[in-house]
Amino acid sequence: MDTLLRGGRVVDPGVGFDEIADVLVSSGKIAAVGPGLDAPPGAAVVDVTGMIVGPGFVDLHSHVHSIAGHRLQAMDGVTTALDLEAGLMPIARAYADAAQAGRPLNYGFSASWGMARAQVLLGAEPDAGIQSALAVLGDPAWRRSSSPSELTAWLSLLENEIAAGALGIGVLMGYAPTSEPAEFLAVAALAARAGVPTYTHVRELVEVDPETPIDGSEEIVRAAGETGAAMHHCHVNSTSGFHIDRVLGTLDRARQAGSRVTVETYPYGAGSTAIGAAFISPERLKMKGLGPSNVILLETGERMADEKRLLEVRRTSPGAPCLLENYDETKAEGRAMMRRTLAFPDAIVGSDAMPVFWPDGHIESTEWPLPPGGSTHPRTAGTFTKSLRLMVRETGAWTWLEAFRRCSYLPARVLDDCAPGARAKGHLGVGADADIVVLDPERVTDTATYADGTRPAVGVQHLYVAGISVVRQGELQTDALPGQPLRGEAR
Repeated sequence: MDTLLRGGRVVDPGVGFDEIADVLVSSGKIAAVGPGLDAPPGAAVVDVTGMIVGPGFVDLHSHVHSIAGHRLQAMDGVTTALDLEAGLMPIARAYADAAQAGRPLNYGFSASWGMARAQVLLGAEPDAGIQSALAVLGDPAWRRSSSPSELTAWLSLLENEIAAGALGIGVLMGYAPTSEPAEFLAVAALAARAGVPTYTHVRELVEVDPETPIDGSEEIVRAAGETGAAMHHCHVNSTSGFHIDRVLGTLDRARQAGSRVTVETYPYGAGSTAIGAAFISPERLKMKGLGPSNVILLETGERMADEKRLLEVRRTSPGAPCLLENYDETKAEGRAMMRRTLAFPDAIVGSDAMPVFWPDGHIESTEWPLPPGGSTHPRTAGTFTKSLRLMVRETGAWTWLEAFRRCSYLPARVLDDCAPGARAKGHLGVGADADIVVLDPERVTDTATYADGTRPAVGVQHLYVAGISVVRQGELQTDALPGQPLRGEAR
């Protein structure tokens, strides 16, 4: 059915448009934008007076991989949720599994550097699952440097994954922080040859670990400069901590020099990962001025009492999801740093959304509202609406046009060269995909907390994916699974 969104404030960052207008959707595409459009016979006319209408948010950094997780992200305004920092392997199975189960949102994956290394260095057989990937992160055996033959072997795996449609290469360098820097350069060179980006969780900064083989932010800059690859720096807020100004300065100088460096951030002071991750070891925590008490098991809420307890859990349950308190966002210093990161020119909003974990070990539910007992980081449900609340409504640091540029337009442009389908996303030009979010500007906000991470955001009045309604009048449509794959095309 054609749909006419009537009388909203239409914001299109693709052309800098911000006016009261109508949006006509036909056959899953934007058919027209302008005032006083006529509704075709049989079209649904939706009055969106007083609402903001813009392209749906494109999340480059989502690990949810489930209908349950996608539904939380839909309520946060997301229409495309991509796992690019970690990726999945094998890529063909990742796409097939998502298609078979159905997804409310568009989806896609990068080639997984971590799982390719684990397959070669450990003999681990990847199953395109997030839980098995989390478990591998806690195994120190895959973190070592590779021999020349091992390097060749896992680079070949990555090359095959790119050929199979991966949206670039996801590099969890922070999980193997002492590995040989030449390996990262080899990955960047492969990405440059294939014409795809890399998406990196950087290794430690030199301020944190003076003995690191190379400073994490400098490594990104060096690789981009030497290979010409497009290098995306994931969640700069959580990997930089109170060294954020130095890191952003480093990245900005590289960008000014012509390097293809992009950066993302999210508005939370705590991160989330597997408790066996290298940077959650007691020694690494101390380097950051943190301790065991800054680590909280996500599913039980247990705060690590001491080093002994932390080591015990890392040994017995290395894949257990946890929260890591990087800085206190309730204090003025933490809030100011968070807002400086969001305000950095061209910084992209990316959620790092995590699955919802239930006590029985499942990460999926088709019930809505979600059944009780599930736990996740609040960024899964609230990253984009919290960013809007902080940066548009509360501080005025962003206009609505700038907000959509950072949440929709810029992330889609990261993918333009490797995924032609991305060119139809992040804007409202005629012929663009009808991935649309309609927001109540006075109400839009997050509601999820660290104690209750599955509380849906509010203020997203309508959400369309390929022209199909996923959220209507603020209510999730449980029968809607219109998500389509976004695939890469290697050069």
